[in-house]
This record gives sequence, structure tokens and C-alpha cells, in this order.
Amino acid sequence: MNFDLNFYWHLFLRRLPVMAIFVLVCSGLGLATALKLPETYETSARLLVEAPQIPDRMIASTVPTDAVEQLDILQQKLLTRANLIDIAHRFNAFPAIRKMEPDEVEAAMRQATTIKRSSGRERATLMTITFEAYAPKVAADVVNEYVTRVLQENTQFRMSRAENTLQFFEQEVDRLDHDLDRQSSAIASFKSDNADALPEDQAYRLGRQNLLQERLAGLERDLKAAQAQRDEVVRIYQTTGRVSQDANPQRMTPEKQRLMAARAELENAKAIYTETSPQLVRLQAIVDRLEQVVASQAADGLTGEGEVSPQEALLDAALAEIDTRIKSLTDDITHTNTELDNLQRAISQSAANGIQLAALERDFNSIQSRYQGALRNLNDARMSERVETTAQGQRITVIENATVPRLPSGPDRPKIAIMGAAAGMGLAGAYFMLLELLNRAIRRPDELTGRFEITPISTIPYIESQREKFARRAGLVTAMLIVLVSVPWGLWYVDSHYMPLELIVQKSLGKLGLG
Repeated sequence: MNFDLNFYWHLFLRRLPVMAIFVLVCSGLGLATALKLPETYETSARLLVEAPQIPDRMIASTVPTDAVEQLDILQQKLLTRANLIDIAHRFNAFPAIRKMEPDEVEAAMRQATTIKRSSGRERATLMTITFEAYAPKVAADVVNEYVTRVLQENTQFRMSRAENTLQFFEQEVDRLDHDLDRQSSAIASFKSDNADALPEDQAYRLGRQNLLQERLAGLERDLKAAQAQRDEVVRIYQTTGRVSQDANPQRMTPEKQRLMAARAELENAKAIYTETSPQLVRLQAIVDRLEQVVASQAADGLTGEGEVSPQEALLDAALAEIDTRIKSLTDDITHTNTELDNLQRAISQSAANGIQLAALERDFNSIQSRYQGALRNLNDARMSERVETTAQGQRITVIENATVPRLPSGPDRPKIAIMGAAAGMGLAGAYFMLLELLNRAIRRPDELTGRFEITPISTIPYIESQREKFARRAGLVTAMLIVLVSVPWGLWYVDSHYMPLELIVQKSLGKLGLG
């Protein structure tokens, strides 16, 4: 299909009044908006994230937040609904803020606020906060309030993190300290309750057991020898009537013979027992009593004659000595057996006690290890908290405060006017193309050939008369004049009696999602 420029030119002229309406309306709206929009003022402040003054390798910080992450956290906390509404009402960020709903205030504050961050490898981390307002001082006040809240939030954030960490480790150290005391008390109580069966004394008990077993064997041999001796003395006396064949009963009294036997037994006991032993004290008392009796007899001149024969007295003394020795040996054997039984029970319980004591000590060592780790962390937390308190760690500083702007930053009036005209021409072109797509009538020979696949011999165009041509041109000019007059007048009327044109444009763009 060949492009017929003349045909489309005539179509353009025929549709020009309607297309002019689109162009004039949009251009008028754009021009009115550009001229009537109030001036806006914009100012900004720049913040810098400084590295810690004390390196982390010297004091590990308990607030290990990356600079970019920290700025992102601060931005999210700054742009909360409560903050935005509070700042807007405090500084009257919008002319009609008292009539605006909270949602409208929040949306307007978000639209007027711009926050940019820049960072990178081997580059400083910066944040730029910008606000656009209807008055210079309002813009500066809002930005400075933003900066103040960012600095306060950063300080509070880092201090709270450091203090919370310090408080946690203080509580942990106190808890582990109490656990250590409780475990130490449990170990001491266990050792006190099982003092006779502790595993560390096992070697002593085994040695003591061997010693007592050897002593018991010796005592049993001595007991058997003493019993045999007693039987031998009784047998000799019953056979010969004398205690010993070498005895001379006429030379000493029975008391003196018993004294000699008691002294001999006392000498033997001194070799075995200590001076404070009850056995030794008893023998010493017997010797003292017999010495007094013998001394009394010597003073009275007694010869030993009495009712009891000397041999019987000697037998009684010998048997008494042997019986005393047998009783002493029996007592020693009983005491040794008792001690051996106690040792055996302690040895048997020592293994189980060792397992329980090892478990208690293992728990103690585990708690002590955790306590030492918590104590080290507590010291680190105290140093970190000190660093944050003195502002020696990572911090945010203001490198450029917001100043009151002297010149308006907007709106861009030429751009708005050009955009309105461009929108009108776009709508006019869309209108022209839409009519072409919807018009299915045959208006040219080429369309006849293309639609019906026939080739006409000839075509006769419609020939206008001079009158028709004049009427058509007059109508076109009249329509253009009507459009040129009515459209501006209509825009003026709407702006004056219904709603300002800039508000219509703003609401329309808002509904389209372009505001």
C-alpha cells in the first residue's frame, strides 16, 4: 500500500478542530499548572559514618553493625509513620496541614523527603537527607530535625546494644557464680558424708588393710600360743601338783610371786602399748597393789603360811597373767576385725563414690569453664560499653548541615508546560490513529483493490463545487476559531468557579499513579 500524503493531509485538516481541542486543553492545563504552582524550596544535609577510633583488634565492639546496614536501620526508623506525622505537625510542613488527614500527611512527607546513601569499596559511607517544602525555613527545620533524630537514634541504638550486652553477661556471670557455689557445696557435702570411702584415700586403705591382716595373723598366733601355755600350766599342776618343776614355793609368798608375774607382764605390755593405754594403766595398778601387799607382809614378818598353799597361789598368779594376756589378745583381734570390716566396706564403696564424685567434679569444671568464658566476655562488654559511652566507636557525624535556601528549587515551569503540550499532541495523534483504525469505509482506489482484489478500469473522484468548497473551508475556519476561543474560556471558567487547574492536574496524575 502506497502512502498517500495528500489524502492524509486532507484528513488532518478535516480533523484538525477536534485534535486542536486536545492540544489546547492539555497545553492550557500544563501552562496553567506551570504558572500557578507555588514555589518550592529544597535543602539537604550530609552525614558521614566514621570508623571506630579504637581498632576492633584492640577492643572488640559489641555492636558489630555494618555501616550500610546501620544507615538502612536508621532510615527505616526515621521514616516511620509516627515520626513523619509528628515532624510535619511540629514545623507545619504543608500550608493546609490542619485540614489534611494523617494518611495524606504521611504520604506527602514521604514524597517530599529524599534519602540517598553512597558507599563502596575504599569509599566513605555517606547519607544525604533532602526535603522539599513551600517555605525555605520549613525545609531547613525539617531536615535539621531529621538529622537530630538520626544522631539520637544512632547513639541510643549503639548504647542500648552495648548496655544490653553488658547486662546479659553480668547476669550470666552471677548465675554461673551461684552455680559454682552450689556445685562446690555439693562436692564438699558429698566428701563429708563419704569421708571414709573417698577414692583419693584408696591407696592408704589398701595398705592399711594389708597391715591389719598381717597384725591379725600375728595376734591369732599369739592367742593360740597363750591358750596352749595356759593348758600346759594347768596340765603340769594337775600332774605334779606344782606350777613349775623349778619353782621353790617356800622361798616366796604367793603375793610376791604374783607381783613378779605382774611386773613381767607390765614390761611386756610397755613394749606393745603406749603409756596412756588402758591395758598398761590396768597392769600398773595391779603391780602397785601387789607391791603394797608384799610390803605389808614384809613389815608384819609373814612367812607365806596360810590357808592357800604356795603352789595354788602361784598357779592362780600364772593363770591370771595368762588370762589377762588372752583377754588382751582377744580384744585386739576383735578391734582389728572390726577395722578390717570397715575398711572392706569403704574399699567397696570407694568405686561408686569415685564415679559420683567424678560426675560432680566434671560438672564443676564445666561450670567453671563457662564462668571463665562469661567473665572474659563480661570484661570485653565493659570495655565496649566504655568505648560507646565515650563515643570512641563507630559513629555518625554531620559534615554539612541544612541551610535555609535563598532561591526556589521548583517547580520546573518550562518542563511542565512542555509536558502538557506534548500530552495534548499525543492525545491528538492517538485520536487521529484511532479514527483510522475504526473507519472501514472505502475512500481510495487502492483500498478497493486491496479489499476486493479487483482492479478498476478508472475512478471518478467527487468534484466539489465552488460553493461547497467555500462552505467546507468556512466551516473549518469557524470550528478552529470556536475551539481557540472556547477552550481557553472554558479552562478559565473551571479554574475560577470550580477548582484550580493545578489541583485538577495533581489529582489526575495521582489517580494515574504519576503524581
